[in-house]
Amino acid sequence: MERTLMDGKAPLEVIASSLRRERARTGLSLTEVAKRAGVAKSTLSQLESGTGNPSVETLWALCVALDIQFGQLVDPPKPRVQVIRADEGPAVYTEHGDYSATLVASCPPNTRRDVYRIVVAPGPGRNSDPHMPGVVEHVVLSTGRALVGPTDEPVELHPGDYIAYPGDLPHTFQALEPGTTAVLLSEYS
Repeated sequence: MERTLMDGKAPLEVIASSLRRERARTGLSLTEVAKRAGVAKSTLSQLESGTGNPSVETLWALCVALDIQFGQLVDPPKPRVQVIRADEGPAVYTEHGDYSATLVASCPPNTRRDVYRIVVAPGPGRNSDPHMPGVVEHVVLSTGRALVGPTDEPVELHPGDYIAYPGDLPHTFQALEPGTTAVLLSEYS
């Protein structure tokens, strides 16, 4: 049985818009992109109109045909502060087996990322001064609970939650219970 992208939170409108945009960028016809991806023209047409039920394999094939990264296809524009709860986000599934992946952040072109494992005890928290201009911090809370984000608007996170915020503004990380751990990714443009 084929497992598909649809999980009640599928970003079909984002995929549709991205496919139209990227196909226009390449100047390729619907027929040519479908041929290069090895998918039916009707399938591509449905996806570009925001309908259909694509598998992750179909989406990957379209990314290869359009010479784009997967994140460029399924990642919608982001607000200044982005929070994705553990049970949210655009999940994609494989055709065979029990595997799903939820994209929480794609890497913009010409950026560098440093990844950190964070262990924090409850207390006043870590207040950070602004980093270099353009820095964005991404945090996925692993265990515990924490207030994370811009100092003037931190967000309470629970295990599995994700937040992205400008690292070039004052920001904080405050554990709310013992055993709080996270993965922090610092992105530099």
